[in-house]
Amino acid sequence: MNLLRWLVCPVVCLALLCGLPAQAGVLDKAALAQRFPPPLTVGDKVAEVPAWPLFKQNGTMTELVGYAFESIDLAPVPGFAGVPVNLLVVIDPKGTFLDVAVLSQHEPVFLEGLGEAPLRQFVSQYRGLSLGQNIDLGGARSPGGAGTDAGRAHLDGVSKATASVRIINQSILSAALKVARARLGFAGDRDPGRLARIRSDLFQSMPLQQLLDAGLVHHVRVLNRDVERLFAGSEGAGLDPQALARPDAVFADLYLTWASVPAIGRNLLAPRSWNRLQGRLEPGDHALLVMSAGPYAIGGDDFVRGSIPRRIVLRQDKLPFEMRDLDIEPRLADGVRLPVTELLALRVIGQAGLDPARALDFALPVVRSKGIVYPERIVREIRFSYRLPPDYWTAPQAAAPSWQASWQAHRLQLALLGGALALLALALLAQRRLVAHARRFAWLRRGWLLFTVVGIGYVFRGQLSIVNLTGALQALLAGRGLGFLLFDPMTVALWGFVLVSLLIWGRGTFCGWLCPFGALQEFAAEAGRLLRLPQAKPGRRLDAHLKRIKYGVLAVILLAALFAPAQADRLVEIEPFKTAITLNFVRAWPYVAYAAGLLALSAFVYKGFCRYLCPLGAGLAVLGRLRLLDWIPRRAECGTPCQTCRHRCGYGAIAPGGKVDYGECFQCLECVVIHESDTQCAPRILARKRGRTIVIVPLDATTDRRR
Repeated sequence: MNLLRWLVCPVVCLALLCGLPAQAGVLDKAALAQRFPPPLTVGDKVAEVPAWPLFKQNGTMTELVGYAFESIDLAPVPGFAGVPVNLLVVIDPKGTFLDVAVLSQHEPVFLEGLGEAPLRQFVSQYRGLSLGQNIDLGGARSPGGAGTDAGRAHLDGVSKATASVRIINQSILSAALKVARARLGFAGDRDPGRLARIRSDLFQSMPLQQLLDAGLVHHVRVLNRDVERLFAGSEGAGLDPQALARPDAVFADLYLTWASVPAIGRNLLAPRSWNRLQGRLEPGDHALLVMSAGPYAIGGDDFVRGSIPRRIVLRQDKLPFEMRDLDIEPRLADGVRLPVTELLALRVIGQAGLDPARALDFALPVVRSKGIVYPERIVREIRFSYRLPPDYWTAPQAAAPSWQASWQAHRLQLALLGGALALLALALLAQRRLVAHARRFAWLRRGWLLFTVVGIGYVFRGQLSIVNLTGALQALLAGRGLGFLLFDPMTVALWGFVLVSLLIWGRGTFCGWLCPFGALQEFAAEAGRLLRLPQAKPGRRLDAHLKRIKYGVLAVILLAALFAPAQADRLVEIEPFKTAITLNFVRAWPYVAYAAGLLALSAFVYKGFCRYLCPLGAGLAVLGRLRLLDWIPRRAECGTPCQTCRHRCGYGAIAPGGKVDYGECFQCLECVVIHESDTQCAPRILARKRGRTIVIVPLDATTDRRR
């Protein structure tokens, strides 16, 4: 039976499986209405982003409560199965989380073992947090759980699922920020936690003229002729008789400044107005002071205190920002003389992400009407910019990718792992010296396998898995990239070493030296020999057929990952790695029984799972065909006639003719030990015997006669 026959059956079986589900939201308006019953009502999905507004009747007014949306629609960050977690997120109009709920997830650590309960508890911590805060995982916190301080929130992570919760955190924040930017006026594509900050410690007494000269107060004067020039060539030209009659008269005279900067506000405003302004601002909010004179009033005839003035617009990086009147009727400080008739203190909330380091682009919309019954409105804008001098703000630190926090947290473990891998590489490169003393080598290998189980497996959580391959495959096909892998630094470091070792030695480096479950099987096999348990060793033909099973298993899992991800999540459970290593056997009893049964099987059938069933081993064997070296030393006598290495090889990786099958070799180096031994290698034993033979030379007859 060839390999093709082993693959035909899995392909036929997969044709019966369900198709690939679309990576999109699963809730509609009716489903959301069931989740948010009266007095809440669900509005129609908005046009800009896939989000539903939630409303509540408040007397005679309909009040916007927030927006509900699915994270998979906005930020499909793939998890470790390559499939994004889907969460229902609700934020209020200020960007505060009202709720986060799990709709679906494929994270291996939460499917079984830990279960979803820790995940649901984790996402519940977002309630009450704001998008304007920096949200840290596993940081210092208050005794009650998730802690908060000024502008920062700390969430409890999930033990054994650190990388998964970091991916989930990124999904929640990325999705919520997209909605907030589209519907709540949040800052473009910038992180509100990475903006420049106003310096509150800088103040010196300065008169008005010095404030103007320093660029802290911006003065704009617009004449009628300037306005008429804006409308030139349009239907609005010549419609203002006053502008035509007095072209040099002032249309608008404005003084504009960043009032919440202490160096400005304390110099311009009366102490009582300054204190009232400070009392109205929440942390992170900004206040702008607009002082005007002339016919163009910022508030306009219908302006109401506490509302949004319609005759001035603020933008930054082409994104509009809402400015709302603080309703404090500000007064100028004694000694500040300005020819203004209107003063407005306007607030921009901190969640909007206004950046003090960037220019503020203002516009004064001027409207002219033509016609009587259905007048045509012609709008032009008077535009100007104002930039706060750099001495009055502190630059933000460069935003670091979110995965870097995980690498920082594991830097000690990464250093230890890197040192261990470097030591292993040097030892394998000098394999003949390594195996020079067979007994010493046996104990060195046992010591390393113990480190693999305890260190790489249970301490570093570095058990590689077929899930790494299926997750990467699904992410690439969905166009999501492989950035999600960076959230698990130990896995990335191990994969980097394994991929290099595949080019040099083939699959054996991982399977024989770095797989924690493989090491457990080897210890189980050694225990079986010590206990004198019967050892089953299939014949050469049966062994060859059994080894093909793992390639069929690999094909089934990879095809399921492409066409039926939900089935792939179940099929990968053929690997006992998650049960035995990741979850420390703390799992439902069928999974524990399966993993323990495979270890017990190894006491009778040497590393049976690795040789016959392991899909990851099959994948590495396929990739190992790119190997550059045939690194196992051979002699002409190997196989013809010497069969010592073949009979001693527990993996059946040596053919009767002496050729090594590197796809099945686990790099245990037992054959190299034999090759270098004067007491085990038959050709060397024969050579030694020949060296000890005494050659008897017959006496010459003449010589004998002389004696």
